[in-house]
Amino acid sequence: MGKVYVFDHPLIQHKLTYIRKTETGTKEFRELVDEVAALMAFEITRDLPLEEVTIQTPVSEATSQVISGKKIAIIPILRAGLGMVDGILDLIPAAKVGHVGLYRDPETLKPVEYYVKLPSDVQEREMIVVDPMLATGGSAIEAIHSLKKRGAKQIRLMCLVGAPEGVEEIHAAHPDVDIYLAAMDEKLNEKGYIVPGLGDAGDRLFGTK
Repeated sequence: MGKVYVFDHPLIQHKLTYIRKTETGTKEFRELVDEVAALMAFEITRDLPLEEVTIQTPVSEATSQVISGKKIAIIPILRAGLGMVDGILDLIPAAKVGHVGLYRDPETLKPVEYYVKLPSDVQEREMIVVDPMLATGGSAIEAIHSLKKRGAKQIRLMCLVGAPEGVEEIHAAHPDVDIYLAAMDEKLNEKGYIVPGLGDAGDRLFGTK
């Protein structure tokens, strides 16, 4: 069964408070999401393997460490997931970026794939799927399914805020996927919004209603 990691770092929690606040405007919201995504990426990459190399410093020869050939891809779920990409790229500029686009069928209310563009070597990459919200889990489940059917084998899910119902659904559908959150919130309301949550992340990132 996949694990759930909730990052309690003070900087993450401080910035998340301002992301949640109703009066935070689009510009500040966007900047804060970027910053929290970068801080979360710092935590999520803690277990990347290292290898020793020999280098020359201005003083002497030294044995030091570099990341051991681990290939990473960032996969935002369109559109709100785009708001987390730049922050992660600031920390891991060599990462490739793929995209998964989903829309909700108005009759079945199920997510439907409409666009997928991934790096060519998905089998070799650690895929970090990003979306600010993990509410019902429907979009993330479908996005992970889209990656798996194209050959992805190592997948993690990173969200700012999650609801217990969504976490449960992800683990039921994809028990091999670990989930990384800045906060585990209380519940979903009758409209499927996370409580207390932060509203509609896409609208707040892009200034739409």
